[in-house]
Amino acid sequence: MDRNRRFEGKVVFVSGVARGQGRNHAIRFAEEGARIIGVDLCHDLEHAPYPMSSPEDLAETVRLVESAGGAMHAEQADVRDLAAVKSAVKAGIERYGRLDVILANAGTYSPLPVQFVADDSWSETIDINLTGVFHAVKAGVRQMVEQNEGGAIVITSSTAGIKGFYGAPAYCAAKHGVVGFMRSLALELAPNQIRVNSVHPTSVYTPMIINDVFPKLVRMDHPDPGEAETAEFLQQMQPMGNPWIEVDDVTNAILFLCSDDARYITGVTLPVDAGATIK
Repeated sequence: MDRNRRFEGKVVFVSGVARGQGRNHAIRFAEEGARIIGVDLCHDLEHAPYPMSSPEDLAETVRLVESAGGAMHAEQADVRDLAAVKSAVKAGIERYGRLDVILANAGTYSPLPVQFVADDSWSETIDINLTGVFHAVKAGVRQMVEQNEGGAIVITSSTAGIKGFYGAPAYCAAKHGVVGFMRSLALELAPNQIRVNSVHPTSVYTPMIINDVFPKLVRMDHPDPGEAETAEFLQQMQPMGNPWIEVDDVTNAILFLCSDDARYITGVTLPVDAGATIK
Protein backbone atom coordinates (compact mmCIF):
# COMPACT_ATOMS: atom_id res chain seq x y z
CA MET A 1 0.00 0.00 0.00
CA ASP A 2 1.21 3.49 -0.90
CA ARG A 3 1.26 5.14 2.51
CA ASN A 4 0.67 8.52 0.86
CA ARG A 5 -2.53 7.21 -0.82
CA ARG A 6 -4.15 5.31 2.03
CA PHE A 7 -7.67 6.29 0.94
CA GLU A 8 -7.44 5.65 -2.79
CA GLY A 9 -10.93 4.95 -4.11
CA LYS A 10 -12.60 5.71 -0.78
CA VAL A 11 -15.39 8.23 -0.22
CA VAL A 12 -15.45 10.44 2.88
CA PHE A 13 -18.39 12.47 4.21
CA VAL A 14 -17.46 15.56 6.25
CA SER A 15 -19.92 17.82 8.09
CA GLY A 16 -18.84 21.40 8.78
CA VAL A 17 -16.59 21.28 5.73
CA ALA A 18 -16.55 24.93 4.60
CA ARG A 19 -13.57 26.06 6.66
CA GLY A 20 -11.40 25.26 9.67
CA GLN A 21 -10.96 21.65 10.71
CA GLY A 22 -13.56 20.29 8.28
CA ARG A 23 -11.93 21.94 5.28
CA ASN A 24 -8.53 20.64 6.29
CA HIS A 25 -9.84 17.10 6.74
CA ALA A 26 -11.38 17.21 3.25
CA ILE A 27 -8.18 18.43 1.61
CA ARG A 28 -5.92 15.95 3.38
CA PHE A 29 -8.18 12.97 2.61
CA ALA A 30 -8.33 14.13 -1.02
CA GLU A 31 -4.54 14.26 -1.14
CA GLU A 32 -4.56 10.60 -0.10
CA GLY A 33 -6.95 9.56 -2.85
CA ALA A 34 -10.41 10.02 -1.36
CA ARG A 35 -13.44 11.66 -2.93
CA ILE A 36 -15.34 13.98 -0.63
CA ILE A 37 -18.97 14.59 0.24
CA GLY A 38 -19.38 17.71 2.36
CA VAL A 39 -22.04 19.88 3.96
CA ASP A 40 -22.02 23.13 5.87
CA LEU A 41 -24.58 25.62 7.17
CA CYS A 42 -23.00 28.67 5.47
CA HIS A 43 -24.90 31.34 7.38
CA ASP A 44 -24.66 32.86 10.84
CA LEU A 45 -26.33 31.43 13.93
CA GLU A 46 -28.47 33.45 16.30
CA HIS A 47 -26.42 32.73 19.40
CA ALA A 48 -22.88 32.02 18.19
CA PRO A 49 -20.75 35.06 19.07
CA TYR A 50 -18.58 34.82 15.95
CA PRO A 51 -19.30 34.67 12.19
CA MET A 52 -20.08 31.30 10.64
CA SER A 53 -18.80 30.15 7.25
CA SER A 54 -20.23 31.48 3.99
CA PRO A 55 -21.19 29.97 0.62
CA GLU A 56 -17.93 31.42 -0.66
CA ASP A 57 -16.03 29.47 2.00
CA LEU A 58 -17.71 26.26 0.85
CA ALA A 59 -16.86 27.00 -2.78
CA GLU A 60 -13.25 27.61 -1.75
CA THR A 61 -13.13 24.22 -0.02
CA VAL A 62 -14.30 22.57 -3.25
CA ARG A 63 -11.60 24.45 -5.18
CA LEU A 64 -8.90 23.39 -2.72
CA VAL A 65 -10.02 19.76 -2.76
CA GLU A 66 -9.93 19.76 -6.55
CA SER A 67 -6.51 21.46 -6.50
CA ALA A 68 -5.33 18.61 -4.29
CA GLY A 69 -6.34 16.16 -7.02
CA GLY A 70 -9.66 15.17 -5.49
CA ALA A 71 -13.33 15.52 -6.35
CA MET A 72 -16.05 16.86 -4.08
CA HIS A 73 -19.83 16.95 -3.87
CA ALA A 74 -20.71 19.90 -1.64
CA GLU A 75 -24.07 21.23 -0.49
CA GLN A 76 -25.32 23.79 1.98
CA ALA A 77 -27.16 21.85 4.67
CA ASP A 78 -27.88 22.35 8.36
CA VAL A 79 -26.93 19.32 10.47
CA ARG A 80 -30.03 20.02 12.54
CA ASP A 81 -32.09 19.10 9.46
CA LEU A 82 -31.81 15.33 8.99
CA ALA A 83 -33.69 15.36 5.67
CA ALA A 84 -31.29 17.94 4.21
CA VAL A 85 -28.21 16.05 5.35
CA LYS A 86 -29.59 12.75 4.06
CA SER A 87 -30.35 14.36 0.69
CA ALA A 88 -26.81 15.70 0.36
CA VAL A 89 -25.21 12.40 1.32
CA LYS A 90 -27.51 10.47 -1.00
CA ALA A 91 -26.54 12.74 -3.91
CA GLY A 92 -22.86 12.24 -3.11
CA ILE A 93 -23.24 8.47 -2.94
CA GLU A 94 -25.09 8.49 -6.27
CA ARG A 95 -22.19 10.44 -7.74
CA TYR A 96 -19.35 8.37 -6.27
CA GLY A 97 -21.00 5.01 -5.72
CA ARG A 98 -20.06 4.31 -2.11
CA LEU A 99 -19.26 5.69 1.36
CA ASP A 100 -16.37 4.58 3.56
CA VAL A 101 -15.77 7.24 6.21
CA ILE A 102 -17.99 9.64 8.15
CA LEU A 103 -16.41 12.62 9.92
CA ALA A 104 -19.00 14.26 12.17
CA ASN A 105 -17.15 17.52 12.58
CA ALA A 106 -19.71 20.37 12.52
CA GLY A 107 -20.01 22.32 15.74
CA THR A 108 -20.63 25.67 17.40
CA TYR A 109 -19.46 27.40 20.57
CA SER A 110 -21.65 29.85 22.50
CA PRO A 111 -20.23 30.25 26.02
CA LEU A 112 -22.39 31.57 28.87
CA PRO A 113 -22.78 30.40 32.48
CA VAL A 114 -25.99 28.45 33.20
CA GLN A 115 -27.65 31.34 35.02
CA PHE A 116 -27.46 33.45 31.86
CA VAL A 117 -28.11 30.84 29.15
CA ALA A 118 -31.42 31.27 27.33
CA ASP A 119 -33.38 28.14 26.41
CA ASP A 120 -32.99 28.74 22.69
CA SER A 121 -29.23 29.25 23.04
CA TRP A 122 -28.95 25.94 24.91
CA SER A 123 -31.03 24.22 22.23
CA GLU A 124 -28.97 25.69 19.40
CA THR A 125 -25.75 24.24 20.80
CA ILE A 126 -27.21 20.84 21.74
CA ASP A 127 -29.04 20.51 18.42
CA ILE A 128 -25.88 21.18 16.39
CA ASN A 129 -23.15 19.63 18.54
CA LEU A 130 -25.03 16.51 19.68
CA THR A 131 -28.10 15.87 17.55
CA GLY A 132 -26.18 17.11 14.50
CA VAL A 133 -23.61 14.36 15.09
CA PHE A 134 -26.41 11.78 15.19
CA HIS A 135 -27.78 13.20 11.92
CA ALA A 136 -24.38 13.10 10.19
CA VAL A 137 -23.97 9.45 11.15
CA LYS A 138 -27.59 8.53 10.42
CA ALA A 139 -27.35 10.01 6.93
CA GLY A 140 -24.65 7.60 5.80
CA VAL A 141 -24.23 4.67 8.13
CA ARG A 142 -26.75 2.38 6.40
CA GLN A 143 -24.79 2.68 3.15
CA MET A 144 -21.63 1.60 4.96
CA VAL A 145 -23.36 -1.38 6.57
CA GLU A 146 -24.90 -2.52 3.28
CA GLN A 147 -21.56 -2.26 1.46
CA ASN A 148 -20.24 -4.83 3.96
CA GLU A 149 -16.67 -3.61 3.51
CA GLY A 150 -16.05 -2.06 6.92
CA GLY A 151 -15.22 1.60 7.37
CA ALA A 152 -14.61 4.27 9.97
CA ILE A 153 -16.53 6.98 11.77
CA VAL A 154 -14.78 9.72 13.72
CA ILE A 155 -16.69 12.22 15.85
CA THR A 156 -15.05 15.53 16.71
CA SER A 157 -15.59 16.15 20.40
CA SER A 158 -13.30 18.39 22.47
CA THR A 159 -11.26 18.48 25.62
CA ALA A 160 -14.62 19.75 26.92
CA GLY A 161 -15.90 16.23 26.25
CA ILE A 162 -13.44 14.87 28.84
CA LYS A 163 -13.29 17.60 31.50
CA GLY A 164 -15.52 20.46 32.57
CA PHE A 165 -15.08 24.01 31.26
CA TYR A 166 -16.34 27.00 33.19
CA GLY A 167 -19.01 29.01 31.40
CA ALA A 168 -19.76 26.57 28.57
CA PRO A 169 -22.45 24.24 29.95
CA ALA A 170 -24.24 23.44 26.69
CA TYR A 171 -20.96 22.92 24.84
CA CYS A 172 -19.60 20.62 27.57
CA ALA A 173 -22.87 18.69 27.78
CA ALA A 174 -22.94 18.11 24.01
CA LYS A 175 -19.26 17.21 23.76
CA HIS A 176 -19.62 14.74 26.64
CA GLY A 177 -22.81 13.45 25.05
CA VAL A 178 -21.17 12.49 21.78
CA VAL A 179 -18.78 10.26 23.71
CA GLY A 180 -21.67 8.16 24.97
CA PHE A 181 -23.10 8.07 21.47
CA MET A 182 -19.73 7.03 20.06
CA ARG A 183 -19.31 4.18 22.52
CA SER A 184 -22.78 2.83 21.87
CA LEU A 185 -22.29 3.12 18.11
CA ALA A 186 -18.91 1.38 18.30
CA LEU A 187 -20.58 -1.65 19.87
CA GLU A 188 -23.42 -1.59 17.36
CA LEU A 189 -21.15 -1.45 14.31
CA ALA A 190 -18.28 -3.68 15.46
CA PRO A 191 -19.80 -6.79 13.82
CA ASN A 192 -19.79 -4.84 10.54
CA GLN A 193 -16.08 -4.01 10.94
CA ILE A 194 -16.97 -0.31 11.11
CA ARG A 195 -14.82 1.40 13.73
CA VAL A 196 -16.13 4.39 15.69
CA ASN A 197 -13.92 6.76 17.69
CA SER A 198 -13.84 10.35 18.91
CA VAL A 199 -11.08 12.96 18.84
CA HIS A 200 -10.77 15.58 21.54
CA PRO A 201 -8.82 18.63 20.41
CA THR A 202 -7.75 21.42 22.68
CA SER A 203 -8.04 24.96 21.26
CA VAL A 204 -7.36 24.84 17.52
CA TYR A 205 -6.17 27.79 15.44
CA THR A 206 -9.42 28.23 13.50
CA PRO A 207 -12.09 30.95 13.19
CA MET A 208 -13.88 29.52 16.25
CA ILE A 209 -11.25 31.16 18.47
CA ILE A 210 -9.39 33.45 16.08
CA ASN A 211 -11.99 36.19 15.76
CA ASP A 212 -12.84 39.57 17.24
CA VAL A 213 -15.19 38.18 19.89
CA PHE A 214 -13.35 35.27 21.56
CA PRO A 215 -10.55 37.44 23.05
CA LYS A 216 -13.19 39.57 24.81
CA LEU A 217 -14.77 36.45 26.29
CA VAL A 218 -11.56 35.10 27.79
CA ARG A 219 -9.72 38.34 28.63
CA MET A 220 -12.34 40.58 30.21
CA ASP A 221 -9.50 41.98 32.35
CA HIS A 222 -7.95 43.63 29.29
CA PRO A 223 -9.30 46.84 27.69
CA ASP A 224 -8.65 45.74 24.11
CA PRO A 225 -7.73 42.06 23.91
CA GLY A 226 -6.58 40.44 20.69
CA GLU A 227 -4.83 37.31 19.47
CA ALA A 228 -1.78 37.80 21.70
CA GLU A 229 -3.92 38.13 24.82
CA THR A 230 -5.93 35.06 23.81
CA ALA A 231 -2.70 33.11 23.34
CA GLU A 232 -1.48 34.17 26.79
CA PHE A 233 -4.73 32.94 28.36
CA LEU A 234 -4.84 29.62 26.51
CA GLN A 235 -1.15 28.86 27.03
CA GLN A 236 -1.72 28.46 30.76
CA MET A 237 -4.05 25.50 30.14
CA GLN A 238 -1.60 23.26 28.31
CA PRO A 239 1.43 21.58 29.90
CA MET A 240 3.32 21.57 26.59
CA GLY A 241 3.25 25.36 26.68
CA ASN A 242 1.61 26.18 23.36
CA PRO A 243 -1.60 28.26 23.24
CA TRP A 244 -3.27 26.17 20.57
CA ILE A 245 -2.72 23.38 18.09
CA GLU A 246 -2.99 23.51 14.29
CA VAL A 247 -5.70 21.92 12.18
CA ASP A 248 -3.16 19.45 10.75
CA ASP A 249 -2.63 18.05 14.26
CA VAL A 250 -6.29 17.04 14.42
CA THR A 251 -6.39 15.81 10.82
CA ASN A 252 -3.31 13.65 11.37
CA ALA A 253 -5.07 11.87 14.25
CA ILE A 254 -8.23 11.38 12.19
CA LEU A 255 -6.31 10.06 9.18
CA PHE A 256 -4.70 7.48 11.47
CA LEU A 257 -7.99 6.43 13.06
CA CYS A 258 -9.59 5.97 9.63
CA SER A 259 -6.65 4.07 8.15
CA ASP A 260 -5.85 0.37 8.17
CA ASP A 261 -3.12 1.15 10.70
CA ALA A 262 -5.95 1.53 13.25
CA ARG A 263 -7.99 -1.46 12.04
CA TYR A 264 -8.63 -2.76 15.56
CA ILE A 265 -9.04 0.58 17.31
CA THR A 266 -12.65 1.33 18.12
CA GLY A 267 -14.54 3.00 20.96
CA VAL A 268 -11.63 5.22 22.02
CA THR A 269 -11.52 8.87 23.06
CA LEU A 270 -8.30 10.28 21.59
CA PRO A 271 -7.15 13.62 23.02
CA VAL A 272 -5.11 15.88 20.74
CA ASP A 273 -4.52 18.40 23.45
CA ALA A 274 -0.87 19.11 24.36
CA GLY A 275 -1.64 17.56 27.76
CA ALA A 276 -4.61 19.80 28.60
CA THR A 277 -6.84 16.98 29.86
CA ILE A 278 -4.24 15.76 32.38
CA LYS A 279 -3.60 19.17 33.92
